[in-house]
Amino acid sequence: MARYIFITGGVVSSLGKGLASAALGALLQARGFSVRLRKLDPYLNVDPGTMSPFEHGEVFVTDDGAETDLDLGHYERFTGVPARMTDSVSSGRIYSNVLEKERRGDYLGKTIQVVPHVTNEIKDFLHIGEDEVDFMLCEIGGTVGDIEGLPFFEAIRQFSHDQPRGQCIFMHLTLLPYLAASGELKTKPTQHSVKELQSIGIAPDILVCRSEHPIPEKEREKIALFCNVRKEDVVAAYDLKSIYEAPLAYHREGLDQAVLDAFQISPAPRPDLTIWQDVADRIYNTDGEVNIAIVGKYVQLEDAYKSIKEALTHGGMANRVKVNVEWVDAEVFDTQEPAQHLDGFHAILVPGGFGERGTEGKIKAAQFARERKIPYMGICLGMQLAVIEAARNVAGMATAGSEEFDHEAGGKRFEPVVYHLKEWVQGNAKVKRKVSDDKGGTMRLGAYDATLIEGSRVAEIYGTTSIEERHRHRYEVDTKYREKLEEHGLRFSGMSPDGRLPEIVEWADHPWFIGVQFHPELKSKPFAPHPLFSDFVRAAVETSRLV
Repeated sequence: MARYIFITGGVVSSLGKGLASAALGALLQARGFSVRLRKLDPYLNVDPGTMSPFEHGEVFVTDDGAETDLDLGHYERFTGVPARMTDSVSSGRIYSNVLEKERRGDYLGKTIQVVPHVTNEIKDFLHIGEDEVDFMLCEIGGTVGDIEGLPFFEAIRQFSHDQPRGQCIFMHLTLLPYLAASGELKTKPTQHSVKELQSIGIAPDILVCRSEHPIPEKEREKIALFCNVRKEDVVAAYDLKSIYEAPLAYHREGLDQAVLDAFQISPAPRPDLTIWQDVADRIYNTDGEVNIAIVGKYVQLEDAYKSIKEALTHGGMANRVKVNVEWVDAEVFDTQEPAQHLDGFHAILVPGGFGERGTEGKIKAAQFARERKIPYMGICLGMQLAVIEAARNVAGMATAGSEEFDHEAGGKRFEPVVYHLKEWVQGNAKVKRKVSDDKGGTMRLGAYDATLIEGSRVAEIYGTTSIEERHRHRYEVDTKYREKLEEHGLRFSGMSPDGRLPEIVEWADHPWFIGVQFHPELKSKPFAPHPLFSDFVRAAVETSRLV
Protein backbone atom coordinates (compact mmCIF):
# COMPACT_ATOMS: atom_id res chain seq x y z
CA MET A 1 0.00 0.00 0.00
CA ALA A 2 1.28 3.44 -0.91
CA ARG A 3 2.30 6.01 1.63
CA TYR A 4 0.44 9.29 1.08
CA ILE A 5 1.92 12.80 1.11
CA PHE A 6 -0.70 15.55 1.01
CA ILE A 7 0.67 18.90 -0.18
CA THR A 8 -1.31 22.01 0.74
CA GLY A 9 -0.62 25.70 0.27
CA GLY A 10 -0.88 28.88 2.25
CA VAL A 11 0.10 32.22 0.75
CA VAL A 12 2.05 30.72 -2.16
CA SER A 13 1.66 30.43 -5.91
CA SER A 14 0.34 27.25 -7.51
CA LEU A 15 3.67 26.96 -9.33
CA GLY A 16 5.35 26.79 -5.93
CA LYS A 17 3.20 23.83 -4.86
CA GLY A 18 3.39 22.08 -8.21
CA LEU A 19 7.14 22.53 -8.40
CA ALA A 20 7.68 21.33 -4.82
CA SER A 21 5.52 18.26 -5.50
CA ALA A 22 7.38 17.46 -8.71
CA ALA A 23 10.82 18.00 -7.15
CA LEU A 24 9.93 15.82 -4.16
CA GLY A 25 8.73 13.10 -6.50
CA ALA A 26 12.04 13.26 -8.38
CA LEU A 27 14.00 13.05 -5.10
CA LEU A 28 12.06 10.00 -3.91
CA GLN A 29 12.71 8.37 -7.28
CA ALA A 30 16.41 9.16 -6.90
CA ARG A 31 16.32 7.10 -3.70
CA GLY A 32 14.81 4.13 -5.52
CA PHE A 33 11.13 4.59 -4.62
CA SER A 34 8.26 4.50 -7.13
CA VAL A 35 5.93 7.51 -7.12
CA ARG A 36 2.72 8.85 -8.61
CA LEU A 37 1.62 12.48 -8.38
CA ARG A 38 -1.95 13.73 -8.31
CA LYS A 39 -3.74 17.08 -8.41
CA LEU A 40 -7.03 17.84 -6.65
CA ASP A 41 -8.35 21.16 -7.90
CA PRO A 42 -11.13 23.19 -6.25
CA TYR A 43 -12.47 24.85 -9.42
CA LEU A 44 -15.98 23.88 -10.55
CA ASN A 45 -15.13 23.21 -14.19
CA VAL A 46 -15.52 19.50 -14.87
CA ASP A 47 -12.16 19.63 -16.67
CA PRO A 48 -9.85 22.47 -17.81
CA GLY A 49 -10.56 21.75 -21.48
CA THR A 50 -13.19 24.47 -21.81
CA MET A 51 -11.28 27.06 -19.77
CA SER A 52 -9.69 30.08 -21.42
CA PRO A 53 -5.88 30.02 -21.45
CA PHE A 54 -6.07 33.50 -19.94
CA GLU A 55 -7.86 31.95 -16.95
CA HIS A 56 -5.86 28.84 -16.25
CA GLY A 57 -2.83 28.62 -18.54
CA GLU A 58 -2.32 25.64 -20.80
CA VAL A 59 -4.33 22.45 -20.78
CA PHE A 60 -2.05 19.45 -20.33
CA VAL A 61 -3.20 16.31 -22.17
CA THR A 62 -2.42 12.77 -21.01
CA ASP A 63 -1.90 9.66 -23.15
CA ASP A 64 -5.37 8.38 -22.23
CA GLY A 65 -7.03 11.60 -23.35
CA ALA A 66 -7.60 13.58 -20.16
CA GLU A 67 -7.50 17.38 -20.29
CA THR A 68 -5.79 18.35 -17.08
CA ASP A 69 -4.15 21.10 -15.07
CA LEU A 70 -0.72 22.34 -16.19
CA ASP A 71 0.86 21.11 -12.94
CA LEU A 72 0.63 17.56 -14.30
CA GLY A 73 3.12 18.74 -16.90
CA HIS A 74 5.57 19.54 -14.10
CA TYR A 75 4.95 16.12 -12.59
CA GLU A 76 5.78 14.37 -15.87
CA ARG A 77 8.78 16.54 -16.67
CA PHE A 78 10.40 15.89 -13.30
CA THR A 79 9.53 12.22 -12.74
CA GLY A 80 9.11 10.86 -16.25
CA VAL A 81 5.98 9.03 -15.06
CA PRO A 82 3.22 9.43 -17.70
CA ALA A 83 0.20 11.09 -16.13
CA ARG A 84 -3.18 9.39 -16.37
CA MET A 85 -6.81 10.42 -16.35
CA THR A 86 -6.97 9.30 -12.72
CA ASP A 87 -4.23 11.73 -11.67
CA SER A 88 -6.37 14.85 -11.81
CA VAL A 89 -9.79 15.72 -10.48
CA SER A 90 -11.73 18.93 -9.91
CA SER A 91 -14.64 19.88 -7.67
CA GLY A 92 -16.74 20.01 -10.82
CA ARG A 93 -15.87 16.42 -11.70
CA ILE A 94 -16.54 15.25 -8.12
CA TYR A 95 -19.94 16.98 -7.94
CA SER A 96 -20.82 15.70 -11.42
CA ASN A 97 -20.06 12.12 -10.37
CA VAL A 98 -22.11 12.48 -7.18
CA LEU A 99 -25.09 13.90 -9.06
CA GLU A 100 -24.90 11.16 -11.70
CA LYS A 101 -24.95 8.52 -8.94
CA GLU A 102 -27.89 10.24 -7.29
CA ARG A 103 -29.86 10.27 -10.55
CA ARG A 104 -29.09 6.56 -11.07
CA GLY A 105 -30.42 5.79 -7.60
CA ASP A 106 -27.09 4.62 -6.18
CA TYR A 107 -27.80 6.42 -2.88
CA LEU A 108 -31.26 4.84 -2.51
CA GLY A 109 -33.04 8.15 -2.08
CA LYS A 110 -30.83 9.49 0.72
CA THR A 111 -30.29 13.23 1.15
CA ILE A 112 -27.06 14.08 -0.67
CA GLN A 113 -24.60 16.06 1.45
CA VAL A 114 -21.02 17.30 1.18
CA VAL A 115 -20.21 15.02 4.12
CA PRO A 116 -20.24 12.08 3.55
CA HIS A 117 -21.14 11.83 -0.15
CA VAL A 118 -18.79 14.39 -1.70
CA THR A 119 -15.92 13.57 0.66
CA ASN A 120 -16.38 9.84 0.02
CA GLU A 121 -16.16 10.46 -3.72
CA ILE A 122 -12.86 12.28 -3.19
CA LYS A 123 -11.55 9.46 -1.00
CA ASP A 124 -12.49 6.90 -3.65
CA PHE A 125 -10.45 8.91 -6.12
CA LEU A 126 -7.44 8.89 -3.78
CA HIS A 127 -7.53 5.10 -3.44
CA ILE A 128 -7.14 4.49 -7.20
CA GLY A 129 -3.86 2.73 -7.95
CA GLU A 130 -2.56 2.87 -4.39
CA ASP A 131 -1.03 -0.62 -4.64
CA GLU A 132 1.06 0.33 -7.69
CA VAL A 133 3.62 2.65 -6.09
CA ASP A 134 5.57 3.32 -2.89
CA PHE A 135 4.50 6.97 -2.54
CA MET A 136 1.38 8.84 -3.66
CA LEU A 137 1.89 12.61 -3.71
CA CYS A 138 -1.41 14.52 -3.73
CA GLU A 139 -1.38 18.27 -4.28
CA ILE A 140 -4.48 20.18 -3.15
CA GLY A 141 -5.06 23.19 -5.39
CA GLY A 142 -5.84 26.65 -4.10
CA THR A 143 -5.11 28.06 -0.66
CA VAL A 144 -6.11 26.80 2.75
CA GLY A 145 -9.25 28.67 3.80
CA ASP A 146 -10.71 28.93 0.29
CA ILE A 147 -14.37 27.92 0.49
CA GLU A 148 -14.10 25.85 -2.71
CA GLY A 149 -11.33 23.71 -1.25
CA LEU A 150 -12.99 22.83 2.07
CA PRO A 151 -14.46 19.49 0.87
CA PHE A 152 -10.98 18.40 -0.25
CA PHE A 153 -9.39 19.34 3.07
CA GLU A 154 -12.12 17.50 4.94
CA ALA A 155 -11.68 14.47 2.67
CA ILE A 156 -7.91 14.23 3.21
CA ARG A 157 -8.43 14.70 6.96
CA GLN A 158 -10.83 11.75 6.97
CA PHE A 159 -8.57 9.77 4.66
CA SER A 160 -5.57 10.11 6.98
CA HIS A 161 -7.66 8.75 9.88
CA ASP A 162 -8.95 5.84 7.79
CA GLN A 163 -5.43 4.74 6.88
CA PRO A 164 -3.11 2.79 9.23
CA ARG A 165 -1.04 4.97 11.55
CA GLY A 166 2.02 6.37 9.81
CA GLN A 167 0.66 5.98 6.24
CA CYS A 168 -0.07 9.69 5.63
CA ILE A 169 1.77 12.94 6.23
CA PHE A 170 0.92 16.57 5.45
CA MET A 171 3.29 19.04 3.83
CA HIS A 172 2.31 22.71 3.86
CA LEU A 173 3.84 25.45 1.68
CA THR A 174 3.83 29.01 2.95
CA LEU A 175 5.45 32.35 2.21
CA LEU A 176 7.91 34.22 4.41
CA PRO A 177 7.65 37.81 3.16
CA TYR A 178 10.66 40.07 3.56
CA LEU A 179 10.10 43.65 4.74
CA ALA A 180 12.92 45.74 3.36
CA ALA A 181 12.02 48.70 5.58
CA SER A 182 12.76 46.73 8.74
CA GLY A 183 15.14 44.22 7.16
CA GLU A 184 13.36 41.15 8.51
CA LEU A 185 11.43 38.07 7.46
CA LYS A 186 7.90 37.93 8.82
CA THR A 187 6.67 34.58 10.16
CA LYS A 188 3.12 35.65 11.03
CA PRO A 189 1.61 34.69 7.62
CA THR A 190 3.01 31.18 8.10
CA GLN A 191 1.71 30.98 11.65
CA HIS A 192 -1.77 32.08 10.60
CA SER A 193 -1.79 29.72 7.62
CA VAL A 194 -0.91 26.76 9.85
CA LYS A 195 -3.50 27.87 12.40
CA GLU A 196 -6.13 27.87 9.64
CA LEU A 197 -5.08 24.37 8.63
CA GLN A 198 -5.19 23.15 12.23
CA SER A 199 -8.68 24.60 12.67
CA ILE A 200 -10.01 22.12 10.10
CA GLY A 201 -8.29 19.20 11.77
CA ILE A 202 -5.03 18.96 9.81
CA ALA A 203 -1.64 19.37 11.50
CA PRO A 204 1.27 19.74 9.05
CA ASP A 205 4.26 17.46 9.53
CA ILE A 206 6.57 19.45 7.26
CA LEU A 207 6.62 23.15 6.40
CA VAL A 208 8.17 24.38 3.17
CA CYS A 209 8.75 28.12 3.43
CA ARG A 210 9.21 30.23 0.31
CA SER A 211 11.71 32.99 0.92
CA GLU A 212 13.84 35.43 -1.06
CA HIS A 213 16.41 35.59 1.75
CA PRO A 214 18.15 33.02 3.98
CA ILE A 215 16.02 32.03 6.96
CA PRO A 216 17.90 32.82 10.20
CA GLU A 217 18.14 30.03 12.78
CA LYS A 218 16.15 32.15 15.22
CA GLU A 219 13.23 32.49 12.78
CA ARG A 220 13.34 28.79 11.97
CA GLU A 221 13.07 27.94 15.68
CA LYS A 222 10.20 30.40 16.06
CA ILE A 223 8.28 28.83 13.17
CA ALA A 224 8.85 25.34 14.58
CA LEU A 225 7.69 26.38 18.04
CA PHE A 226 4.50 28.17 17.03
CA CYS A 227 3.55 25.77 14.23
CA ASN A 228 4.19 22.63 16.27
CA VAL A 229 6.76 20.99 13.97
CA ARG A 230 10.37 19.99 14.49
CA LYS A 231 12.99 22.54 13.50
CA GLU A 232 14.45 20.03 11.02
CA ASP A 233 11.04 19.91 9.32
CA VAL A 234 11.06 23.62 8.48
CA VAL A 235 12.45 23.49 4.95
CA ALA A 236 13.52 26.59 3.05
CA ALA A 237 12.50 27.08 -0.58
CA TYR A 238 14.60 29.84 -2.08
CA ASP A 239 14.14 31.47 -5.48
CA LEU A 240 16.12 29.68 -8.22
CA LYS A 241 17.45 30.72 -11.61
CA SER A 242 15.96 27.58 -13.15
CA ILE A 243 13.12 25.35 -11.98
CA TYR A 244 15.26 22.34 -12.91
CA GLU A 245 17.59 23.15 -10.05
CA ALA A 246 14.71 22.45 -7.62
CA PRO A 247 15.49 18.76 -6.91
CA LEU A 248 19.09 19.61 -6.00
CA ALA A 249 18.04 22.67 -3.99
CA TYR A 250 15.35 20.81 -2.02
CA HIS A 251 17.79 17.99 -1.34
CA ARG A 252 20.34 20.48 0.04
CA GLU A 253 17.63 21.81 2.35
CA GLY A 254 16.71 18.30 3.49
CA LEU A 255 13.15 17.95 2.15
CA ASP A 256 13.46 14.31 1.08
CA GLN A 257 15.12 13.38 4.37
CA ALA A 258 12.37 15.15 6.33
CA VAL A 259 9.76 13.10 4.45
CA LEU A 260 11.57 9.83 5.11
CA ASP A 261 11.97 10.74 8.79
CA ALA A 262 8.24 11.52 9.03
CA PHE A 263 7.49 8.02 7.73
CA GLN A 264 10.22 6.57 9.97
CA ILE A 265 11.98 5.00 7.00
CA SER A 266 15.46 4.25 8.29
CA PRO A 267 18.00 3.51 7.06
CA ALA A 268 16.97 5.17 3.78
CA PRO A 269 18.67 4.54 0.43
CA ARG A 270 21.09 7.29 -0.59
CA PRO A 271 19.87 9.36 -3.54
CA ASP A 272 21.46 9.14 -6.98
CA LEU A 273 21.22 12.69 -8.29
CA THR A 274 23.48 12.19 -11.32
CA ILE A 275 20.68 12.99 -13.78
CA TRP A 276 19.83 16.28 -12.06
CA GLN A 277 23.48 17.28 -11.75
CA ASP A 278 23.81 16.77 -15.51
CA VAL A 279 20.63 18.80 -16.12
CA ALA A 280 21.97 21.66 -13.99
CA ASP A 281 25.30 21.50 -15.80
CA ARG A 282 23.60 21.79 -19.19
CA ILE A 283 21.57 24.77 -18.00
CA TYR A 284 24.42 26.78 -16.56
CA ASN A 285 27.33 25.75 -18.82
CA THR A 286 26.27 26.59 -22.36
CA ASP A 287 28.22 27.10 -25.57
CA GLY A 288 26.09 29.93 -26.93
CA GLU A 289 22.54 31.12 -27.26
CA VAL A 290 19.73 31.34 -29.81
CA ASN A 291 16.71 33.62 -30.08
CA ILE A 292 13.36 32.01 -30.87
CA ALA A 293 10.07 33.86 -31.41
CA ILE A 294 6.77 32.30 -30.31
CA VAL A 295 4.02 33.95 -32.36
CA GLY A 296 0.81 33.37 -30.43
CA LYS A 297 -2.49 34.87 -29.33
CA TYR A 298 -2.28 34.21 -25.58
CA VAL A 299 1.13 35.82 -25.05
CA GLN A 300 -0.14 38.01 -22.19
CA LEU A 301 -0.10 34.87 -20.01
CA GLU A 302 3.04 32.84 -20.64
CA ASP A 303 1.58 29.83 -18.78
CA ALA A 304 -0.71 29.37 -21.80
CA TYR A 305 2.36 27.98 -23.60
CA LYS A 306 4.12 26.49 -20.56
CA SER A 307 5.05 23.11 -22.04
CA ILE A 308 6.29 24.69 -25.27
CA LYS A 309 8.62 27.03 -23.42
CA GLU A 310 9.95 24.17 -21.29
CA ALA A 311 10.40 21.93 -24.35
CA LEU A 312 12.47 24.67 -26.02
CA THR A 313 14.59 24.82 -22.85
CA HIS A 314 15.07 21.05 -23.09
CA GLY A 315 16.07 21.42 -26.74
CA GLY A 316 18.63 23.97 -25.61
CA MET A 317 20.00 21.49 -23.06
CA ALA A 318 20.38 18.86 -25.78
CA ASN A 319 22.47 21.33 -27.82
CA ARG A 320 24.16 23.00 -24.82
CA VAL A 321 22.83 26.42 -25.77
CA LYS A 322 20.66 28.92 -23.96
CA VAL A 323 17.30 29.47 -25.65
CA ASN A 324 16.00 33.03 -25.39
CA VAL A 325 12.25 32.98 -26.00
CA GLU A 326 10.42 36.13 -27.00
CA TRP A 327 6.64 36.29 -27.14
CA VAL A 328 5.18 38.01 -30.20
CA ASP A 329 1.48 38.87 -30.33
CA ALA A 330 0.16 37.58 -33.68
CA GLU A 331 -2.34 40.45 -33.87
CA VAL A 332 0.40 43.04 -34.37
CA PHE A 333 0.84 41.65 -37.91
CA ASP A 334 -2.68 42.81 -38.73
CA THR A 335 -1.28 46.32 -39.07
CA GLN A 336 2.50 45.87 -39.21
CA GLU A 337 4.91 43.92 -41.38
CA PRO A 338 6.38 40.73 -39.85
CA ALA A 339 9.94 41.83 -40.60
CA GLN A 340 9.64 44.62 -38.01
CA HIS A 341 9.15 42.02 -35.28
CA LEU A 342 10.76 38.81 -36.59
CA ASP A 343 14.06 40.02 -38.04
CA GLY A 344 16.96 38.82 -35.92
CA PHE A 345 15.32 35.63 -34.67
CA HIS A 346 17.00 32.32 -35.41
CA ALA A 347 13.74 30.35 -35.47
CA ILE A 348 9.97 30.89 -35.32
CA LEU A 349 7.38 28.74 -33.57
CA VAL A 350 3.63 29.09 -34.04
CA PRO A 351 1.68 27.18 -31.35
CA GLY A 352 -1.89 25.94 -31.19
CA GLY A 353 -4.98 27.96 -30.37
CA PHE A 354 -8.70 28.27 -30.96
CA GLY A 355 -10.71 30.80 -32.94
CA GLU A 356 -9.93 33.13 -35.83
CA ARG A 357 -8.43 35.99 -33.84
CA GLY A 358 -4.72 36.35 -34.61
CA THR A 359 -4.68 33.69 -37.33
CA GLU A 360 -3.86 36.06 -40.21
CA GLY A 361 -0.83 37.21 -38.26
CA LYS A 362 0.27 33.62 -37.72
CA ILE A 363 -0.13 32.94 -41.46
CA LYS A 364 2.15 35.91 -42.17
CA ALA A 365 4.69 34.52 -39.69
CA ALA A 366 4.65 31.17 -41.52
CA GLN A 367 5.09 32.96 -44.85
CA PHE A 368 7.97 35.01 -43.46
CA ALA A 369 9.73 31.85 -42.21
CA ARG A 370 9.18 30.02 -45.51
CA GLU A 371 10.41 32.83 -47.71
CA ARG A 372 13.35 33.83 -45.50
CA LYS A 373 14.41 30.19 -44.96
CA ILE A 374 14.16 30.56 -41.16
CA PRO A 375 13.51 27.37 -39.14
CA TYR A 376 9.79 27.08 -38.45
CA MET A 377 7.78 24.76 -36.22
CA GLY A 378 3.99 24.83 -36.38
CA ILE A 379 2.07 22.98 -33.68
CA CYS A 380 -1.59 22.00 -34.15
CA LEU A 381 -3.19 25.23 -35.43
CA GLY A 382 0.36 26.33 -36.33
CA MET A 383 0.53 23.42 -38.80
CA GLN A 384 -2.94 24.12 -40.20
CA LEU A 385 -2.09 27.76 -40.82
CA ALA A 386 1.18 26.79 -42.52
CA VAL A 387 -0.88 24.62 -44.89
CA ILE A 388 -3.32 27.49 -45.51
CA GLU A 389 -0.36 29.79 -46.20
CA ALA A 390 1.03 27.30 -48.72
CA ALA A 391 -2.36 26.91 -50.38
CA ARG A 392 -2.84 30.67 -50.70
CA ASN A 393 0.63 31.86 -51.63
CA VAL A 394 2.18 28.87 -53.42
CA ALA A 395 -0.67 26.73 -54.80
CA GLY A 396 -2.75 29.72 -55.94
CA MET A 397 -5.82 29.04 -53.76
CA ALA A 398 -6.52 32.64 -52.73
CA THR A 399 -9.58 31.81 -50.60
CA ALA A 400 -8.02 28.90 -48.69
CA GLY A 401 -8.97 28.86 -45.02
CA SER A 402 -10.49 26.83 -42.21
CA GLU A 403 -14.04 25.74 -41.48
CA GLU A 404 -13.36 26.78 -37.90
CA PHE A 405 -13.31 30.43 -38.93
CA ASP A 406 -16.50 30.10 -40.98
CA HIS A 407 -18.26 28.34 -38.09
CA GLU A 408 -17.21 31.16 -35.79
CA ALA A 409 -18.39 33.86 -38.22
CA GLY A 410 -21.62 32.04 -39.12
CA GLY A 411 -21.08 32.19 -42.88
CA LYS A 412 -19.01 30.61 -45.64
CA ARG A 413 -15.99 32.72 -46.66
CA PHE A 414 -13.16 30.23 -47.26
CA GLU A 415 -12.35 27.18 -49.31
CA PRO A 416 -11.95 24.69 -46.41
CA VAL A 417 -8.40 23.37 -46.65
CA VAL A 418 -8.94 22.65 -42.94
CA TYR A 419 -12.25 21.01 -42.02
CA HIS A 420 -14.16 19.95 -38.91
CA LEU A 421 -13.15 16.39 -38.06
CA LYS A 422 -16.33 14.30 -37.99
CA GLU A 423 -14.93 10.81 -37.40
CA TRP A 424 -11.68 9.04 -36.66
CA VAL A 425 -10.41 5.70 -35.41
CA GLN A 426 -9.48 5.33 -31.74
CA GLY A 427 -8.11 1.90 -30.95
CA ASN A 428 -10.59 -0.54 -32.49
CA ALA A 429 -13.52 1.87 -32.39
CA LYS A 430 -14.75 4.66 -34.65
CA VAL A 431 -15.41 8.01 -32.96
CA LYS A 432 -17.98 10.40 -34.46
CA ARG A 433 -18.47 14.09 -33.73
CA LYS A 434 -20.81 16.88 -34.86
CA VAL A 435 -20.15 20.63 -34.93
CA SER A 436 -23.07 21.06 -32.51
CA ASP A 437 -21.55 18.74 -29.88
CA ASP A 438 -20.58 20.06 -26.47
CA LYS A 439 -17.10 21.59 -26.46
CA GLY A 440 -15.68 19.90 -23.37
CA GLY A 441 -13.85 16.59 -23.91
CA THR A 442 -15.09 16.13 -27.50
CA MET A 443 -11.86 16.70 -29.41
CA ARG A 444 -9.43 14.13 -30.75
CA LEU A 445 -7.63 13.72 -27.44
CA GLY A 446 -4.69 11.69 -26.20
CA ALA A 447 -2.06 9.47 -27.79
CA TYR A 448 -2.44 8.31 -31.40
CA ASP A 449 -0.03 6.50 -33.73
CA ALA A 450 1.39 8.06 -36.87
CA THR A 451 3.33 6.63 -39.79
CA LEU A 452 6.21 8.66 -41.23
CA ILE A 453 7.40 8.62 -44.84
CA GLU A 454 10.71 6.83 -45.28
CA GLY A 455 13.49 9.32 -46.05
CA SER A 456 11.56 12.36 -44.79
CA ARG A 457 13.18 14.87 -42.47
CA VAL A 458 10.91 13.87 -39.58
CA ALA A 459 11.75 10.19 -40.06
CA GLU A 460 15.43 11.11 -39.76
CA ILE A 461 14.75 13.21 -36.64
CA TYR A 462 12.73 10.48 -34.91
CA GLY A 463 14.96 7.68 -36.15
CA THR A 464 11.87 5.60 -36.97
CA THR A 465 8.81 5.63 -39.21
CA SER A 466 6.35 4.74 -36.44
CA ILE A 467 5.61 7.23 -33.65
CA GLU A 468 2.98 7.96 -30.99
CA GLU A 469 2.09 11.52 -29.98
CA ARG A 470 -0.60 13.32 -28.01
CA HIS A 471 -3.37 15.24 -29.76
CA ARG A 472 -5.91 17.90 -28.85
CA HIS A 473 -7.86 19.24 -31.81
CA ARG A 474 -11.20 19.08 -33.62
CA TYR A 475 -10.12 20.46 -37.01
CA GLU A 476 -7.92 18.65 -39.52
CA VAL A 477 -6.15 19.33 -42.84
CA ASP A 478 -8.22 17.88 -45.71
CA THR A 479 -6.34 15.18 -47.63
CA LYS A 480 -8.17 16.00 -50.85
CA TYR A 481 -5.77 18.95 -51.24
CA ARG A 482 -2.70 16.79 -50.60
CA GLU A 483 -1.82 16.08 -54.23
CA LYS A 484 -2.06 19.73 -55.26
CA LEU A 485 0.03 20.93 -52.32
CA GLU A 486 2.66 18.24 -52.81
CA GLU A 487 2.99 19.27 -56.47
CA HIS A 488 4.17 22.64 -55.13
CA GLY A 489 6.66 21.17 -52.64
CA LEU A 490 4.73 20.82 -49.37
CA ARG A 491 5.27 17.21 -48.36
CA PHE A 492 2.78 15.28 -46.22
CA SER A 493 5.48 13.33 -44.39
CA GLY A 494 3.38 11.84 -41.59
CA MET A 495 -0.11 10.33 -41.71
CA SER A 496 -2.44 8.40 -39.41
CA PRO A 497 -2.01 4.61 -39.86
CA ASP A 498 -5.17 4.45 -42.01
CA GLY A 499 -3.80 7.21 -44.27
CA ARG A 500 -6.80 9.49 -43.75
CA LEU A 501 -5.47 12.16 -41.36
CA PRO A 502 -2.38 14.30 -42.02
CA GLU A 503 -0.08 14.39 -38.98
CA ILE A 504 3.05 16.16 -40.30
CA VAL A 505 3.91 18.43 -43.22
CA GLU A 506 7.32 19.76 -44.25
CA TRP A 507 8.83 21.85 -47.03
CA ALA A 508 11.36 19.71 -48.87
CA ASP A 509 13.38 22.71 -50.10
CA HIS A 510 13.57 24.48 -46.73
CA PRO A 511 16.39 24.12 -44.17
CA TRP A 512 13.83 23.27 -41.42
CA PHE A 513 10.10 23.84 -41.83
CA ILE A 514 7.86 21.32 -40.09
CA GLY A 515 4.23 21.45 -39.01
CA VAL A 516 2.73 18.82 -36.70
CA GLN A 517 -0.93 18.23 -35.86
CA PHE A 518 -0.04 16.83 -32.44
CA HIS A 519 1.62 18.38 -29.37
CA PRO A 520 5.21 17.10 -29.07
CA GLU A 521 5.94 19.52 -26.22
CA LEU A 522 3.81 17.42 -23.86
CA LYS A 523 6.30 14.55 -23.92
CA SER A 524 9.53 16.51 -23.57
CA LYS A 525 11.59 16.24 -20.38
CA PRO A 526 14.84 17.89 -19.25
CA PHE A 527 16.63 14.51 -19.12
CA ALA A 528 14.94 13.29 -22.34
CA PRO A 529 14.33 16.26 -24.71
CA HIS A 530 11.81 15.63 -27.45
CA PRO A 531 13.65 14.91 -30.75
CA LEU A 532 11.65 17.52 -32.69
CA PHE A 533 12.57 20.28 -30.24
CA SER A 534 16.19 19.12 -30.04
CA ASP A 535 16.52 19.28 -33.82
CA PHE A 536 14.57 22.54 -34.06
CA VAL A 537 17.01 24.22 -31.67
CA ARG A 538 19.92 22.63 -33.56
CA ALA A 539 18.56 24.24 -36.75
CA ALA A 540 18.30 27.57 -34.90
CA VAL A 541 21.94 27.22 -33.86
CA GLU A 542 22.91 26.67 -37.52
CA THR A 543 20.95 29.77 -38.50
CA SER A 544 22.64 31.82 -35.77
CA ARG A 545 26.03 30.93 -37.23
CA LEU A 546 24.96 32.15 -40.66
CA VAL A 547 23.77 35.54 -39.42
